[in-house]
Order: sequence, then structure tokens, then C-alpha cells
Amino acid sequence: MTGETDNSRVVLRITGADRTHFLQNLVTNNVEQDGLVYSALLTPQGKFIADFFTQDTGEAILLDTHTDAAPALAQRLKMYKLRADVQIEEAGLHVIRGLGDTPEDGFTDPRDPTLGWRAYRDAPGDAPQTDWDALRVAACVPEAPVDLTPDTFILEAGFERMQGVDFKKGCYVGQEVTARMKHKTELRKGYTTVTVEGPAEPGTEIRTEDDKPAGTLLTRAGARAIAYLRFDRAKGPLTAGDASVSWDG
Repeated sequence: MTGETDNSRVVLRITGADRTHFLQNLVTNNVEQDGLVYSALLTPQGKFIADFFTQDTGEAILLDTHTDAAPALAQRLKMYKLRADVQIEEAGLHVIRGLGDTPEDGFTDPRDPTLGWRAYRDAPGDAPQTDWDALRVAACVPEAPVDLTPDTFILEAGFERMQGVDFKKGCYVGQEVTARMKHKTELRKGYTTVTVEGPAEPGTEIRTEDDKPAGTLLTRAGARAIAYLRFDRAKGPLTAGDASVSWDG
């Protein structure tokens, strides 16, 4: 099964004797799990810096992240490593994605099974043909840089549902704020899927019938889109520019 090359991603290789302990103390998920692990790096205030997949090959940890995020992420990781035996470099591998049966060298996307599989290979795959954004929108799986931004709190973005955070692994950067949000009775803001009728680009503010801000329109695929909403304000008719927005919540 060939799969499609995802040119929006880059793979970093993390080596050195301290690599697992180093990452485990920084990221939101338990990197010692088998298979593909979805995680994020946060600020000490619990705000989003970057999201990524990690895969432990036994000799190194591969880190699959968005191309735009990679330089700053690598720089931030190097800042944290201090004297740890950790080396970070580009792996020179291609991110390959596909639907259907997972190949021997592939891993099911942990965020949602409808997003297929990922593999890391020396050779590129086929040219992209799948509308991955449409699949993400249907599953309400946000991605950086359009959906996940420096203002994002990962629990509002659905990281618990997407298996991107472990509340039992111990401390990591931003853990205190994330744990406090977990134990709130209810999140008042968050990411959800909406229906859009009319022209509206990602980043357009969503407003209520009485013109109060209610959120932001994010990735759009046809008539469906991911949106960041204030749930208490998103009860009636909504607009995003000249488009009408409806939410089933």
C-alpha cells in the first residue's frame, strides 16, 4: 500500500541516552507507549506551542510535526535539554498517509480512526489526492497552524478525546493549568463542528444575532467547518461575515 506524501509535515529525529526521559518531562502525553503517540508542547501557562506525533524506533524517537512549527519547536526543545544527552536533527524521512488497511510499517492515527494511517519512509509516496481536511472536519480534529494557535488550551481543542494528553504520567510543562481545567465542572469554550452557508474564510469571527462575539471559524470543508465557540453564546442564529452558521450543540 503506497500511501500519499504529506508535504506539510517534517520528521525530526531525537537521539541520545536521555531522549525518552527528556521528552517525558516536557510533553502532554506518555511517550513510552507503543505505536504512534499524539502529544503537544505547552508553555508554562498551559498555552499551545506545537502538536506532533512521536514514534519510538528503539534507536531514536521520531517526531512528526507541521513544517511551519518545526524550527521553533526544535529550538525550544534544545533550550530545555541543558546537559542532557539528547540530539535533535531532521530525519530526512517522508510522512506518508493512507486510508484502509494499515501497512506493516504504518501506524493508525491515534486522534481518530477515520484519519487512516501514517508511516515514515525514505522514499516519497503518491501525490496527495485525499481531502484530509474534509475528514478532519467531519471528526472535529483541529490542526496547527489554522486551528491550533498560541492562544489554544488543549482541553478546549479536544486533546483528551484525541488521546493527546495523559493525566497519570506526572509532571510536564503546562501540566498544572491543564489539570485544573480537567477538573472544572464544564468547559465554557471549545472546538466543535458547525454548518456554514455562504462565503466565509477561516479566521472569520462568529457573532450572535445581537452582534456579540461568539467564536471563530476555523478549517472549512464545503458546508462544514471546525469552529471555536463560546458555548453560552452559541445558542441562536450565528453569522460569520456574510455566511450563516449553525451548531447542533
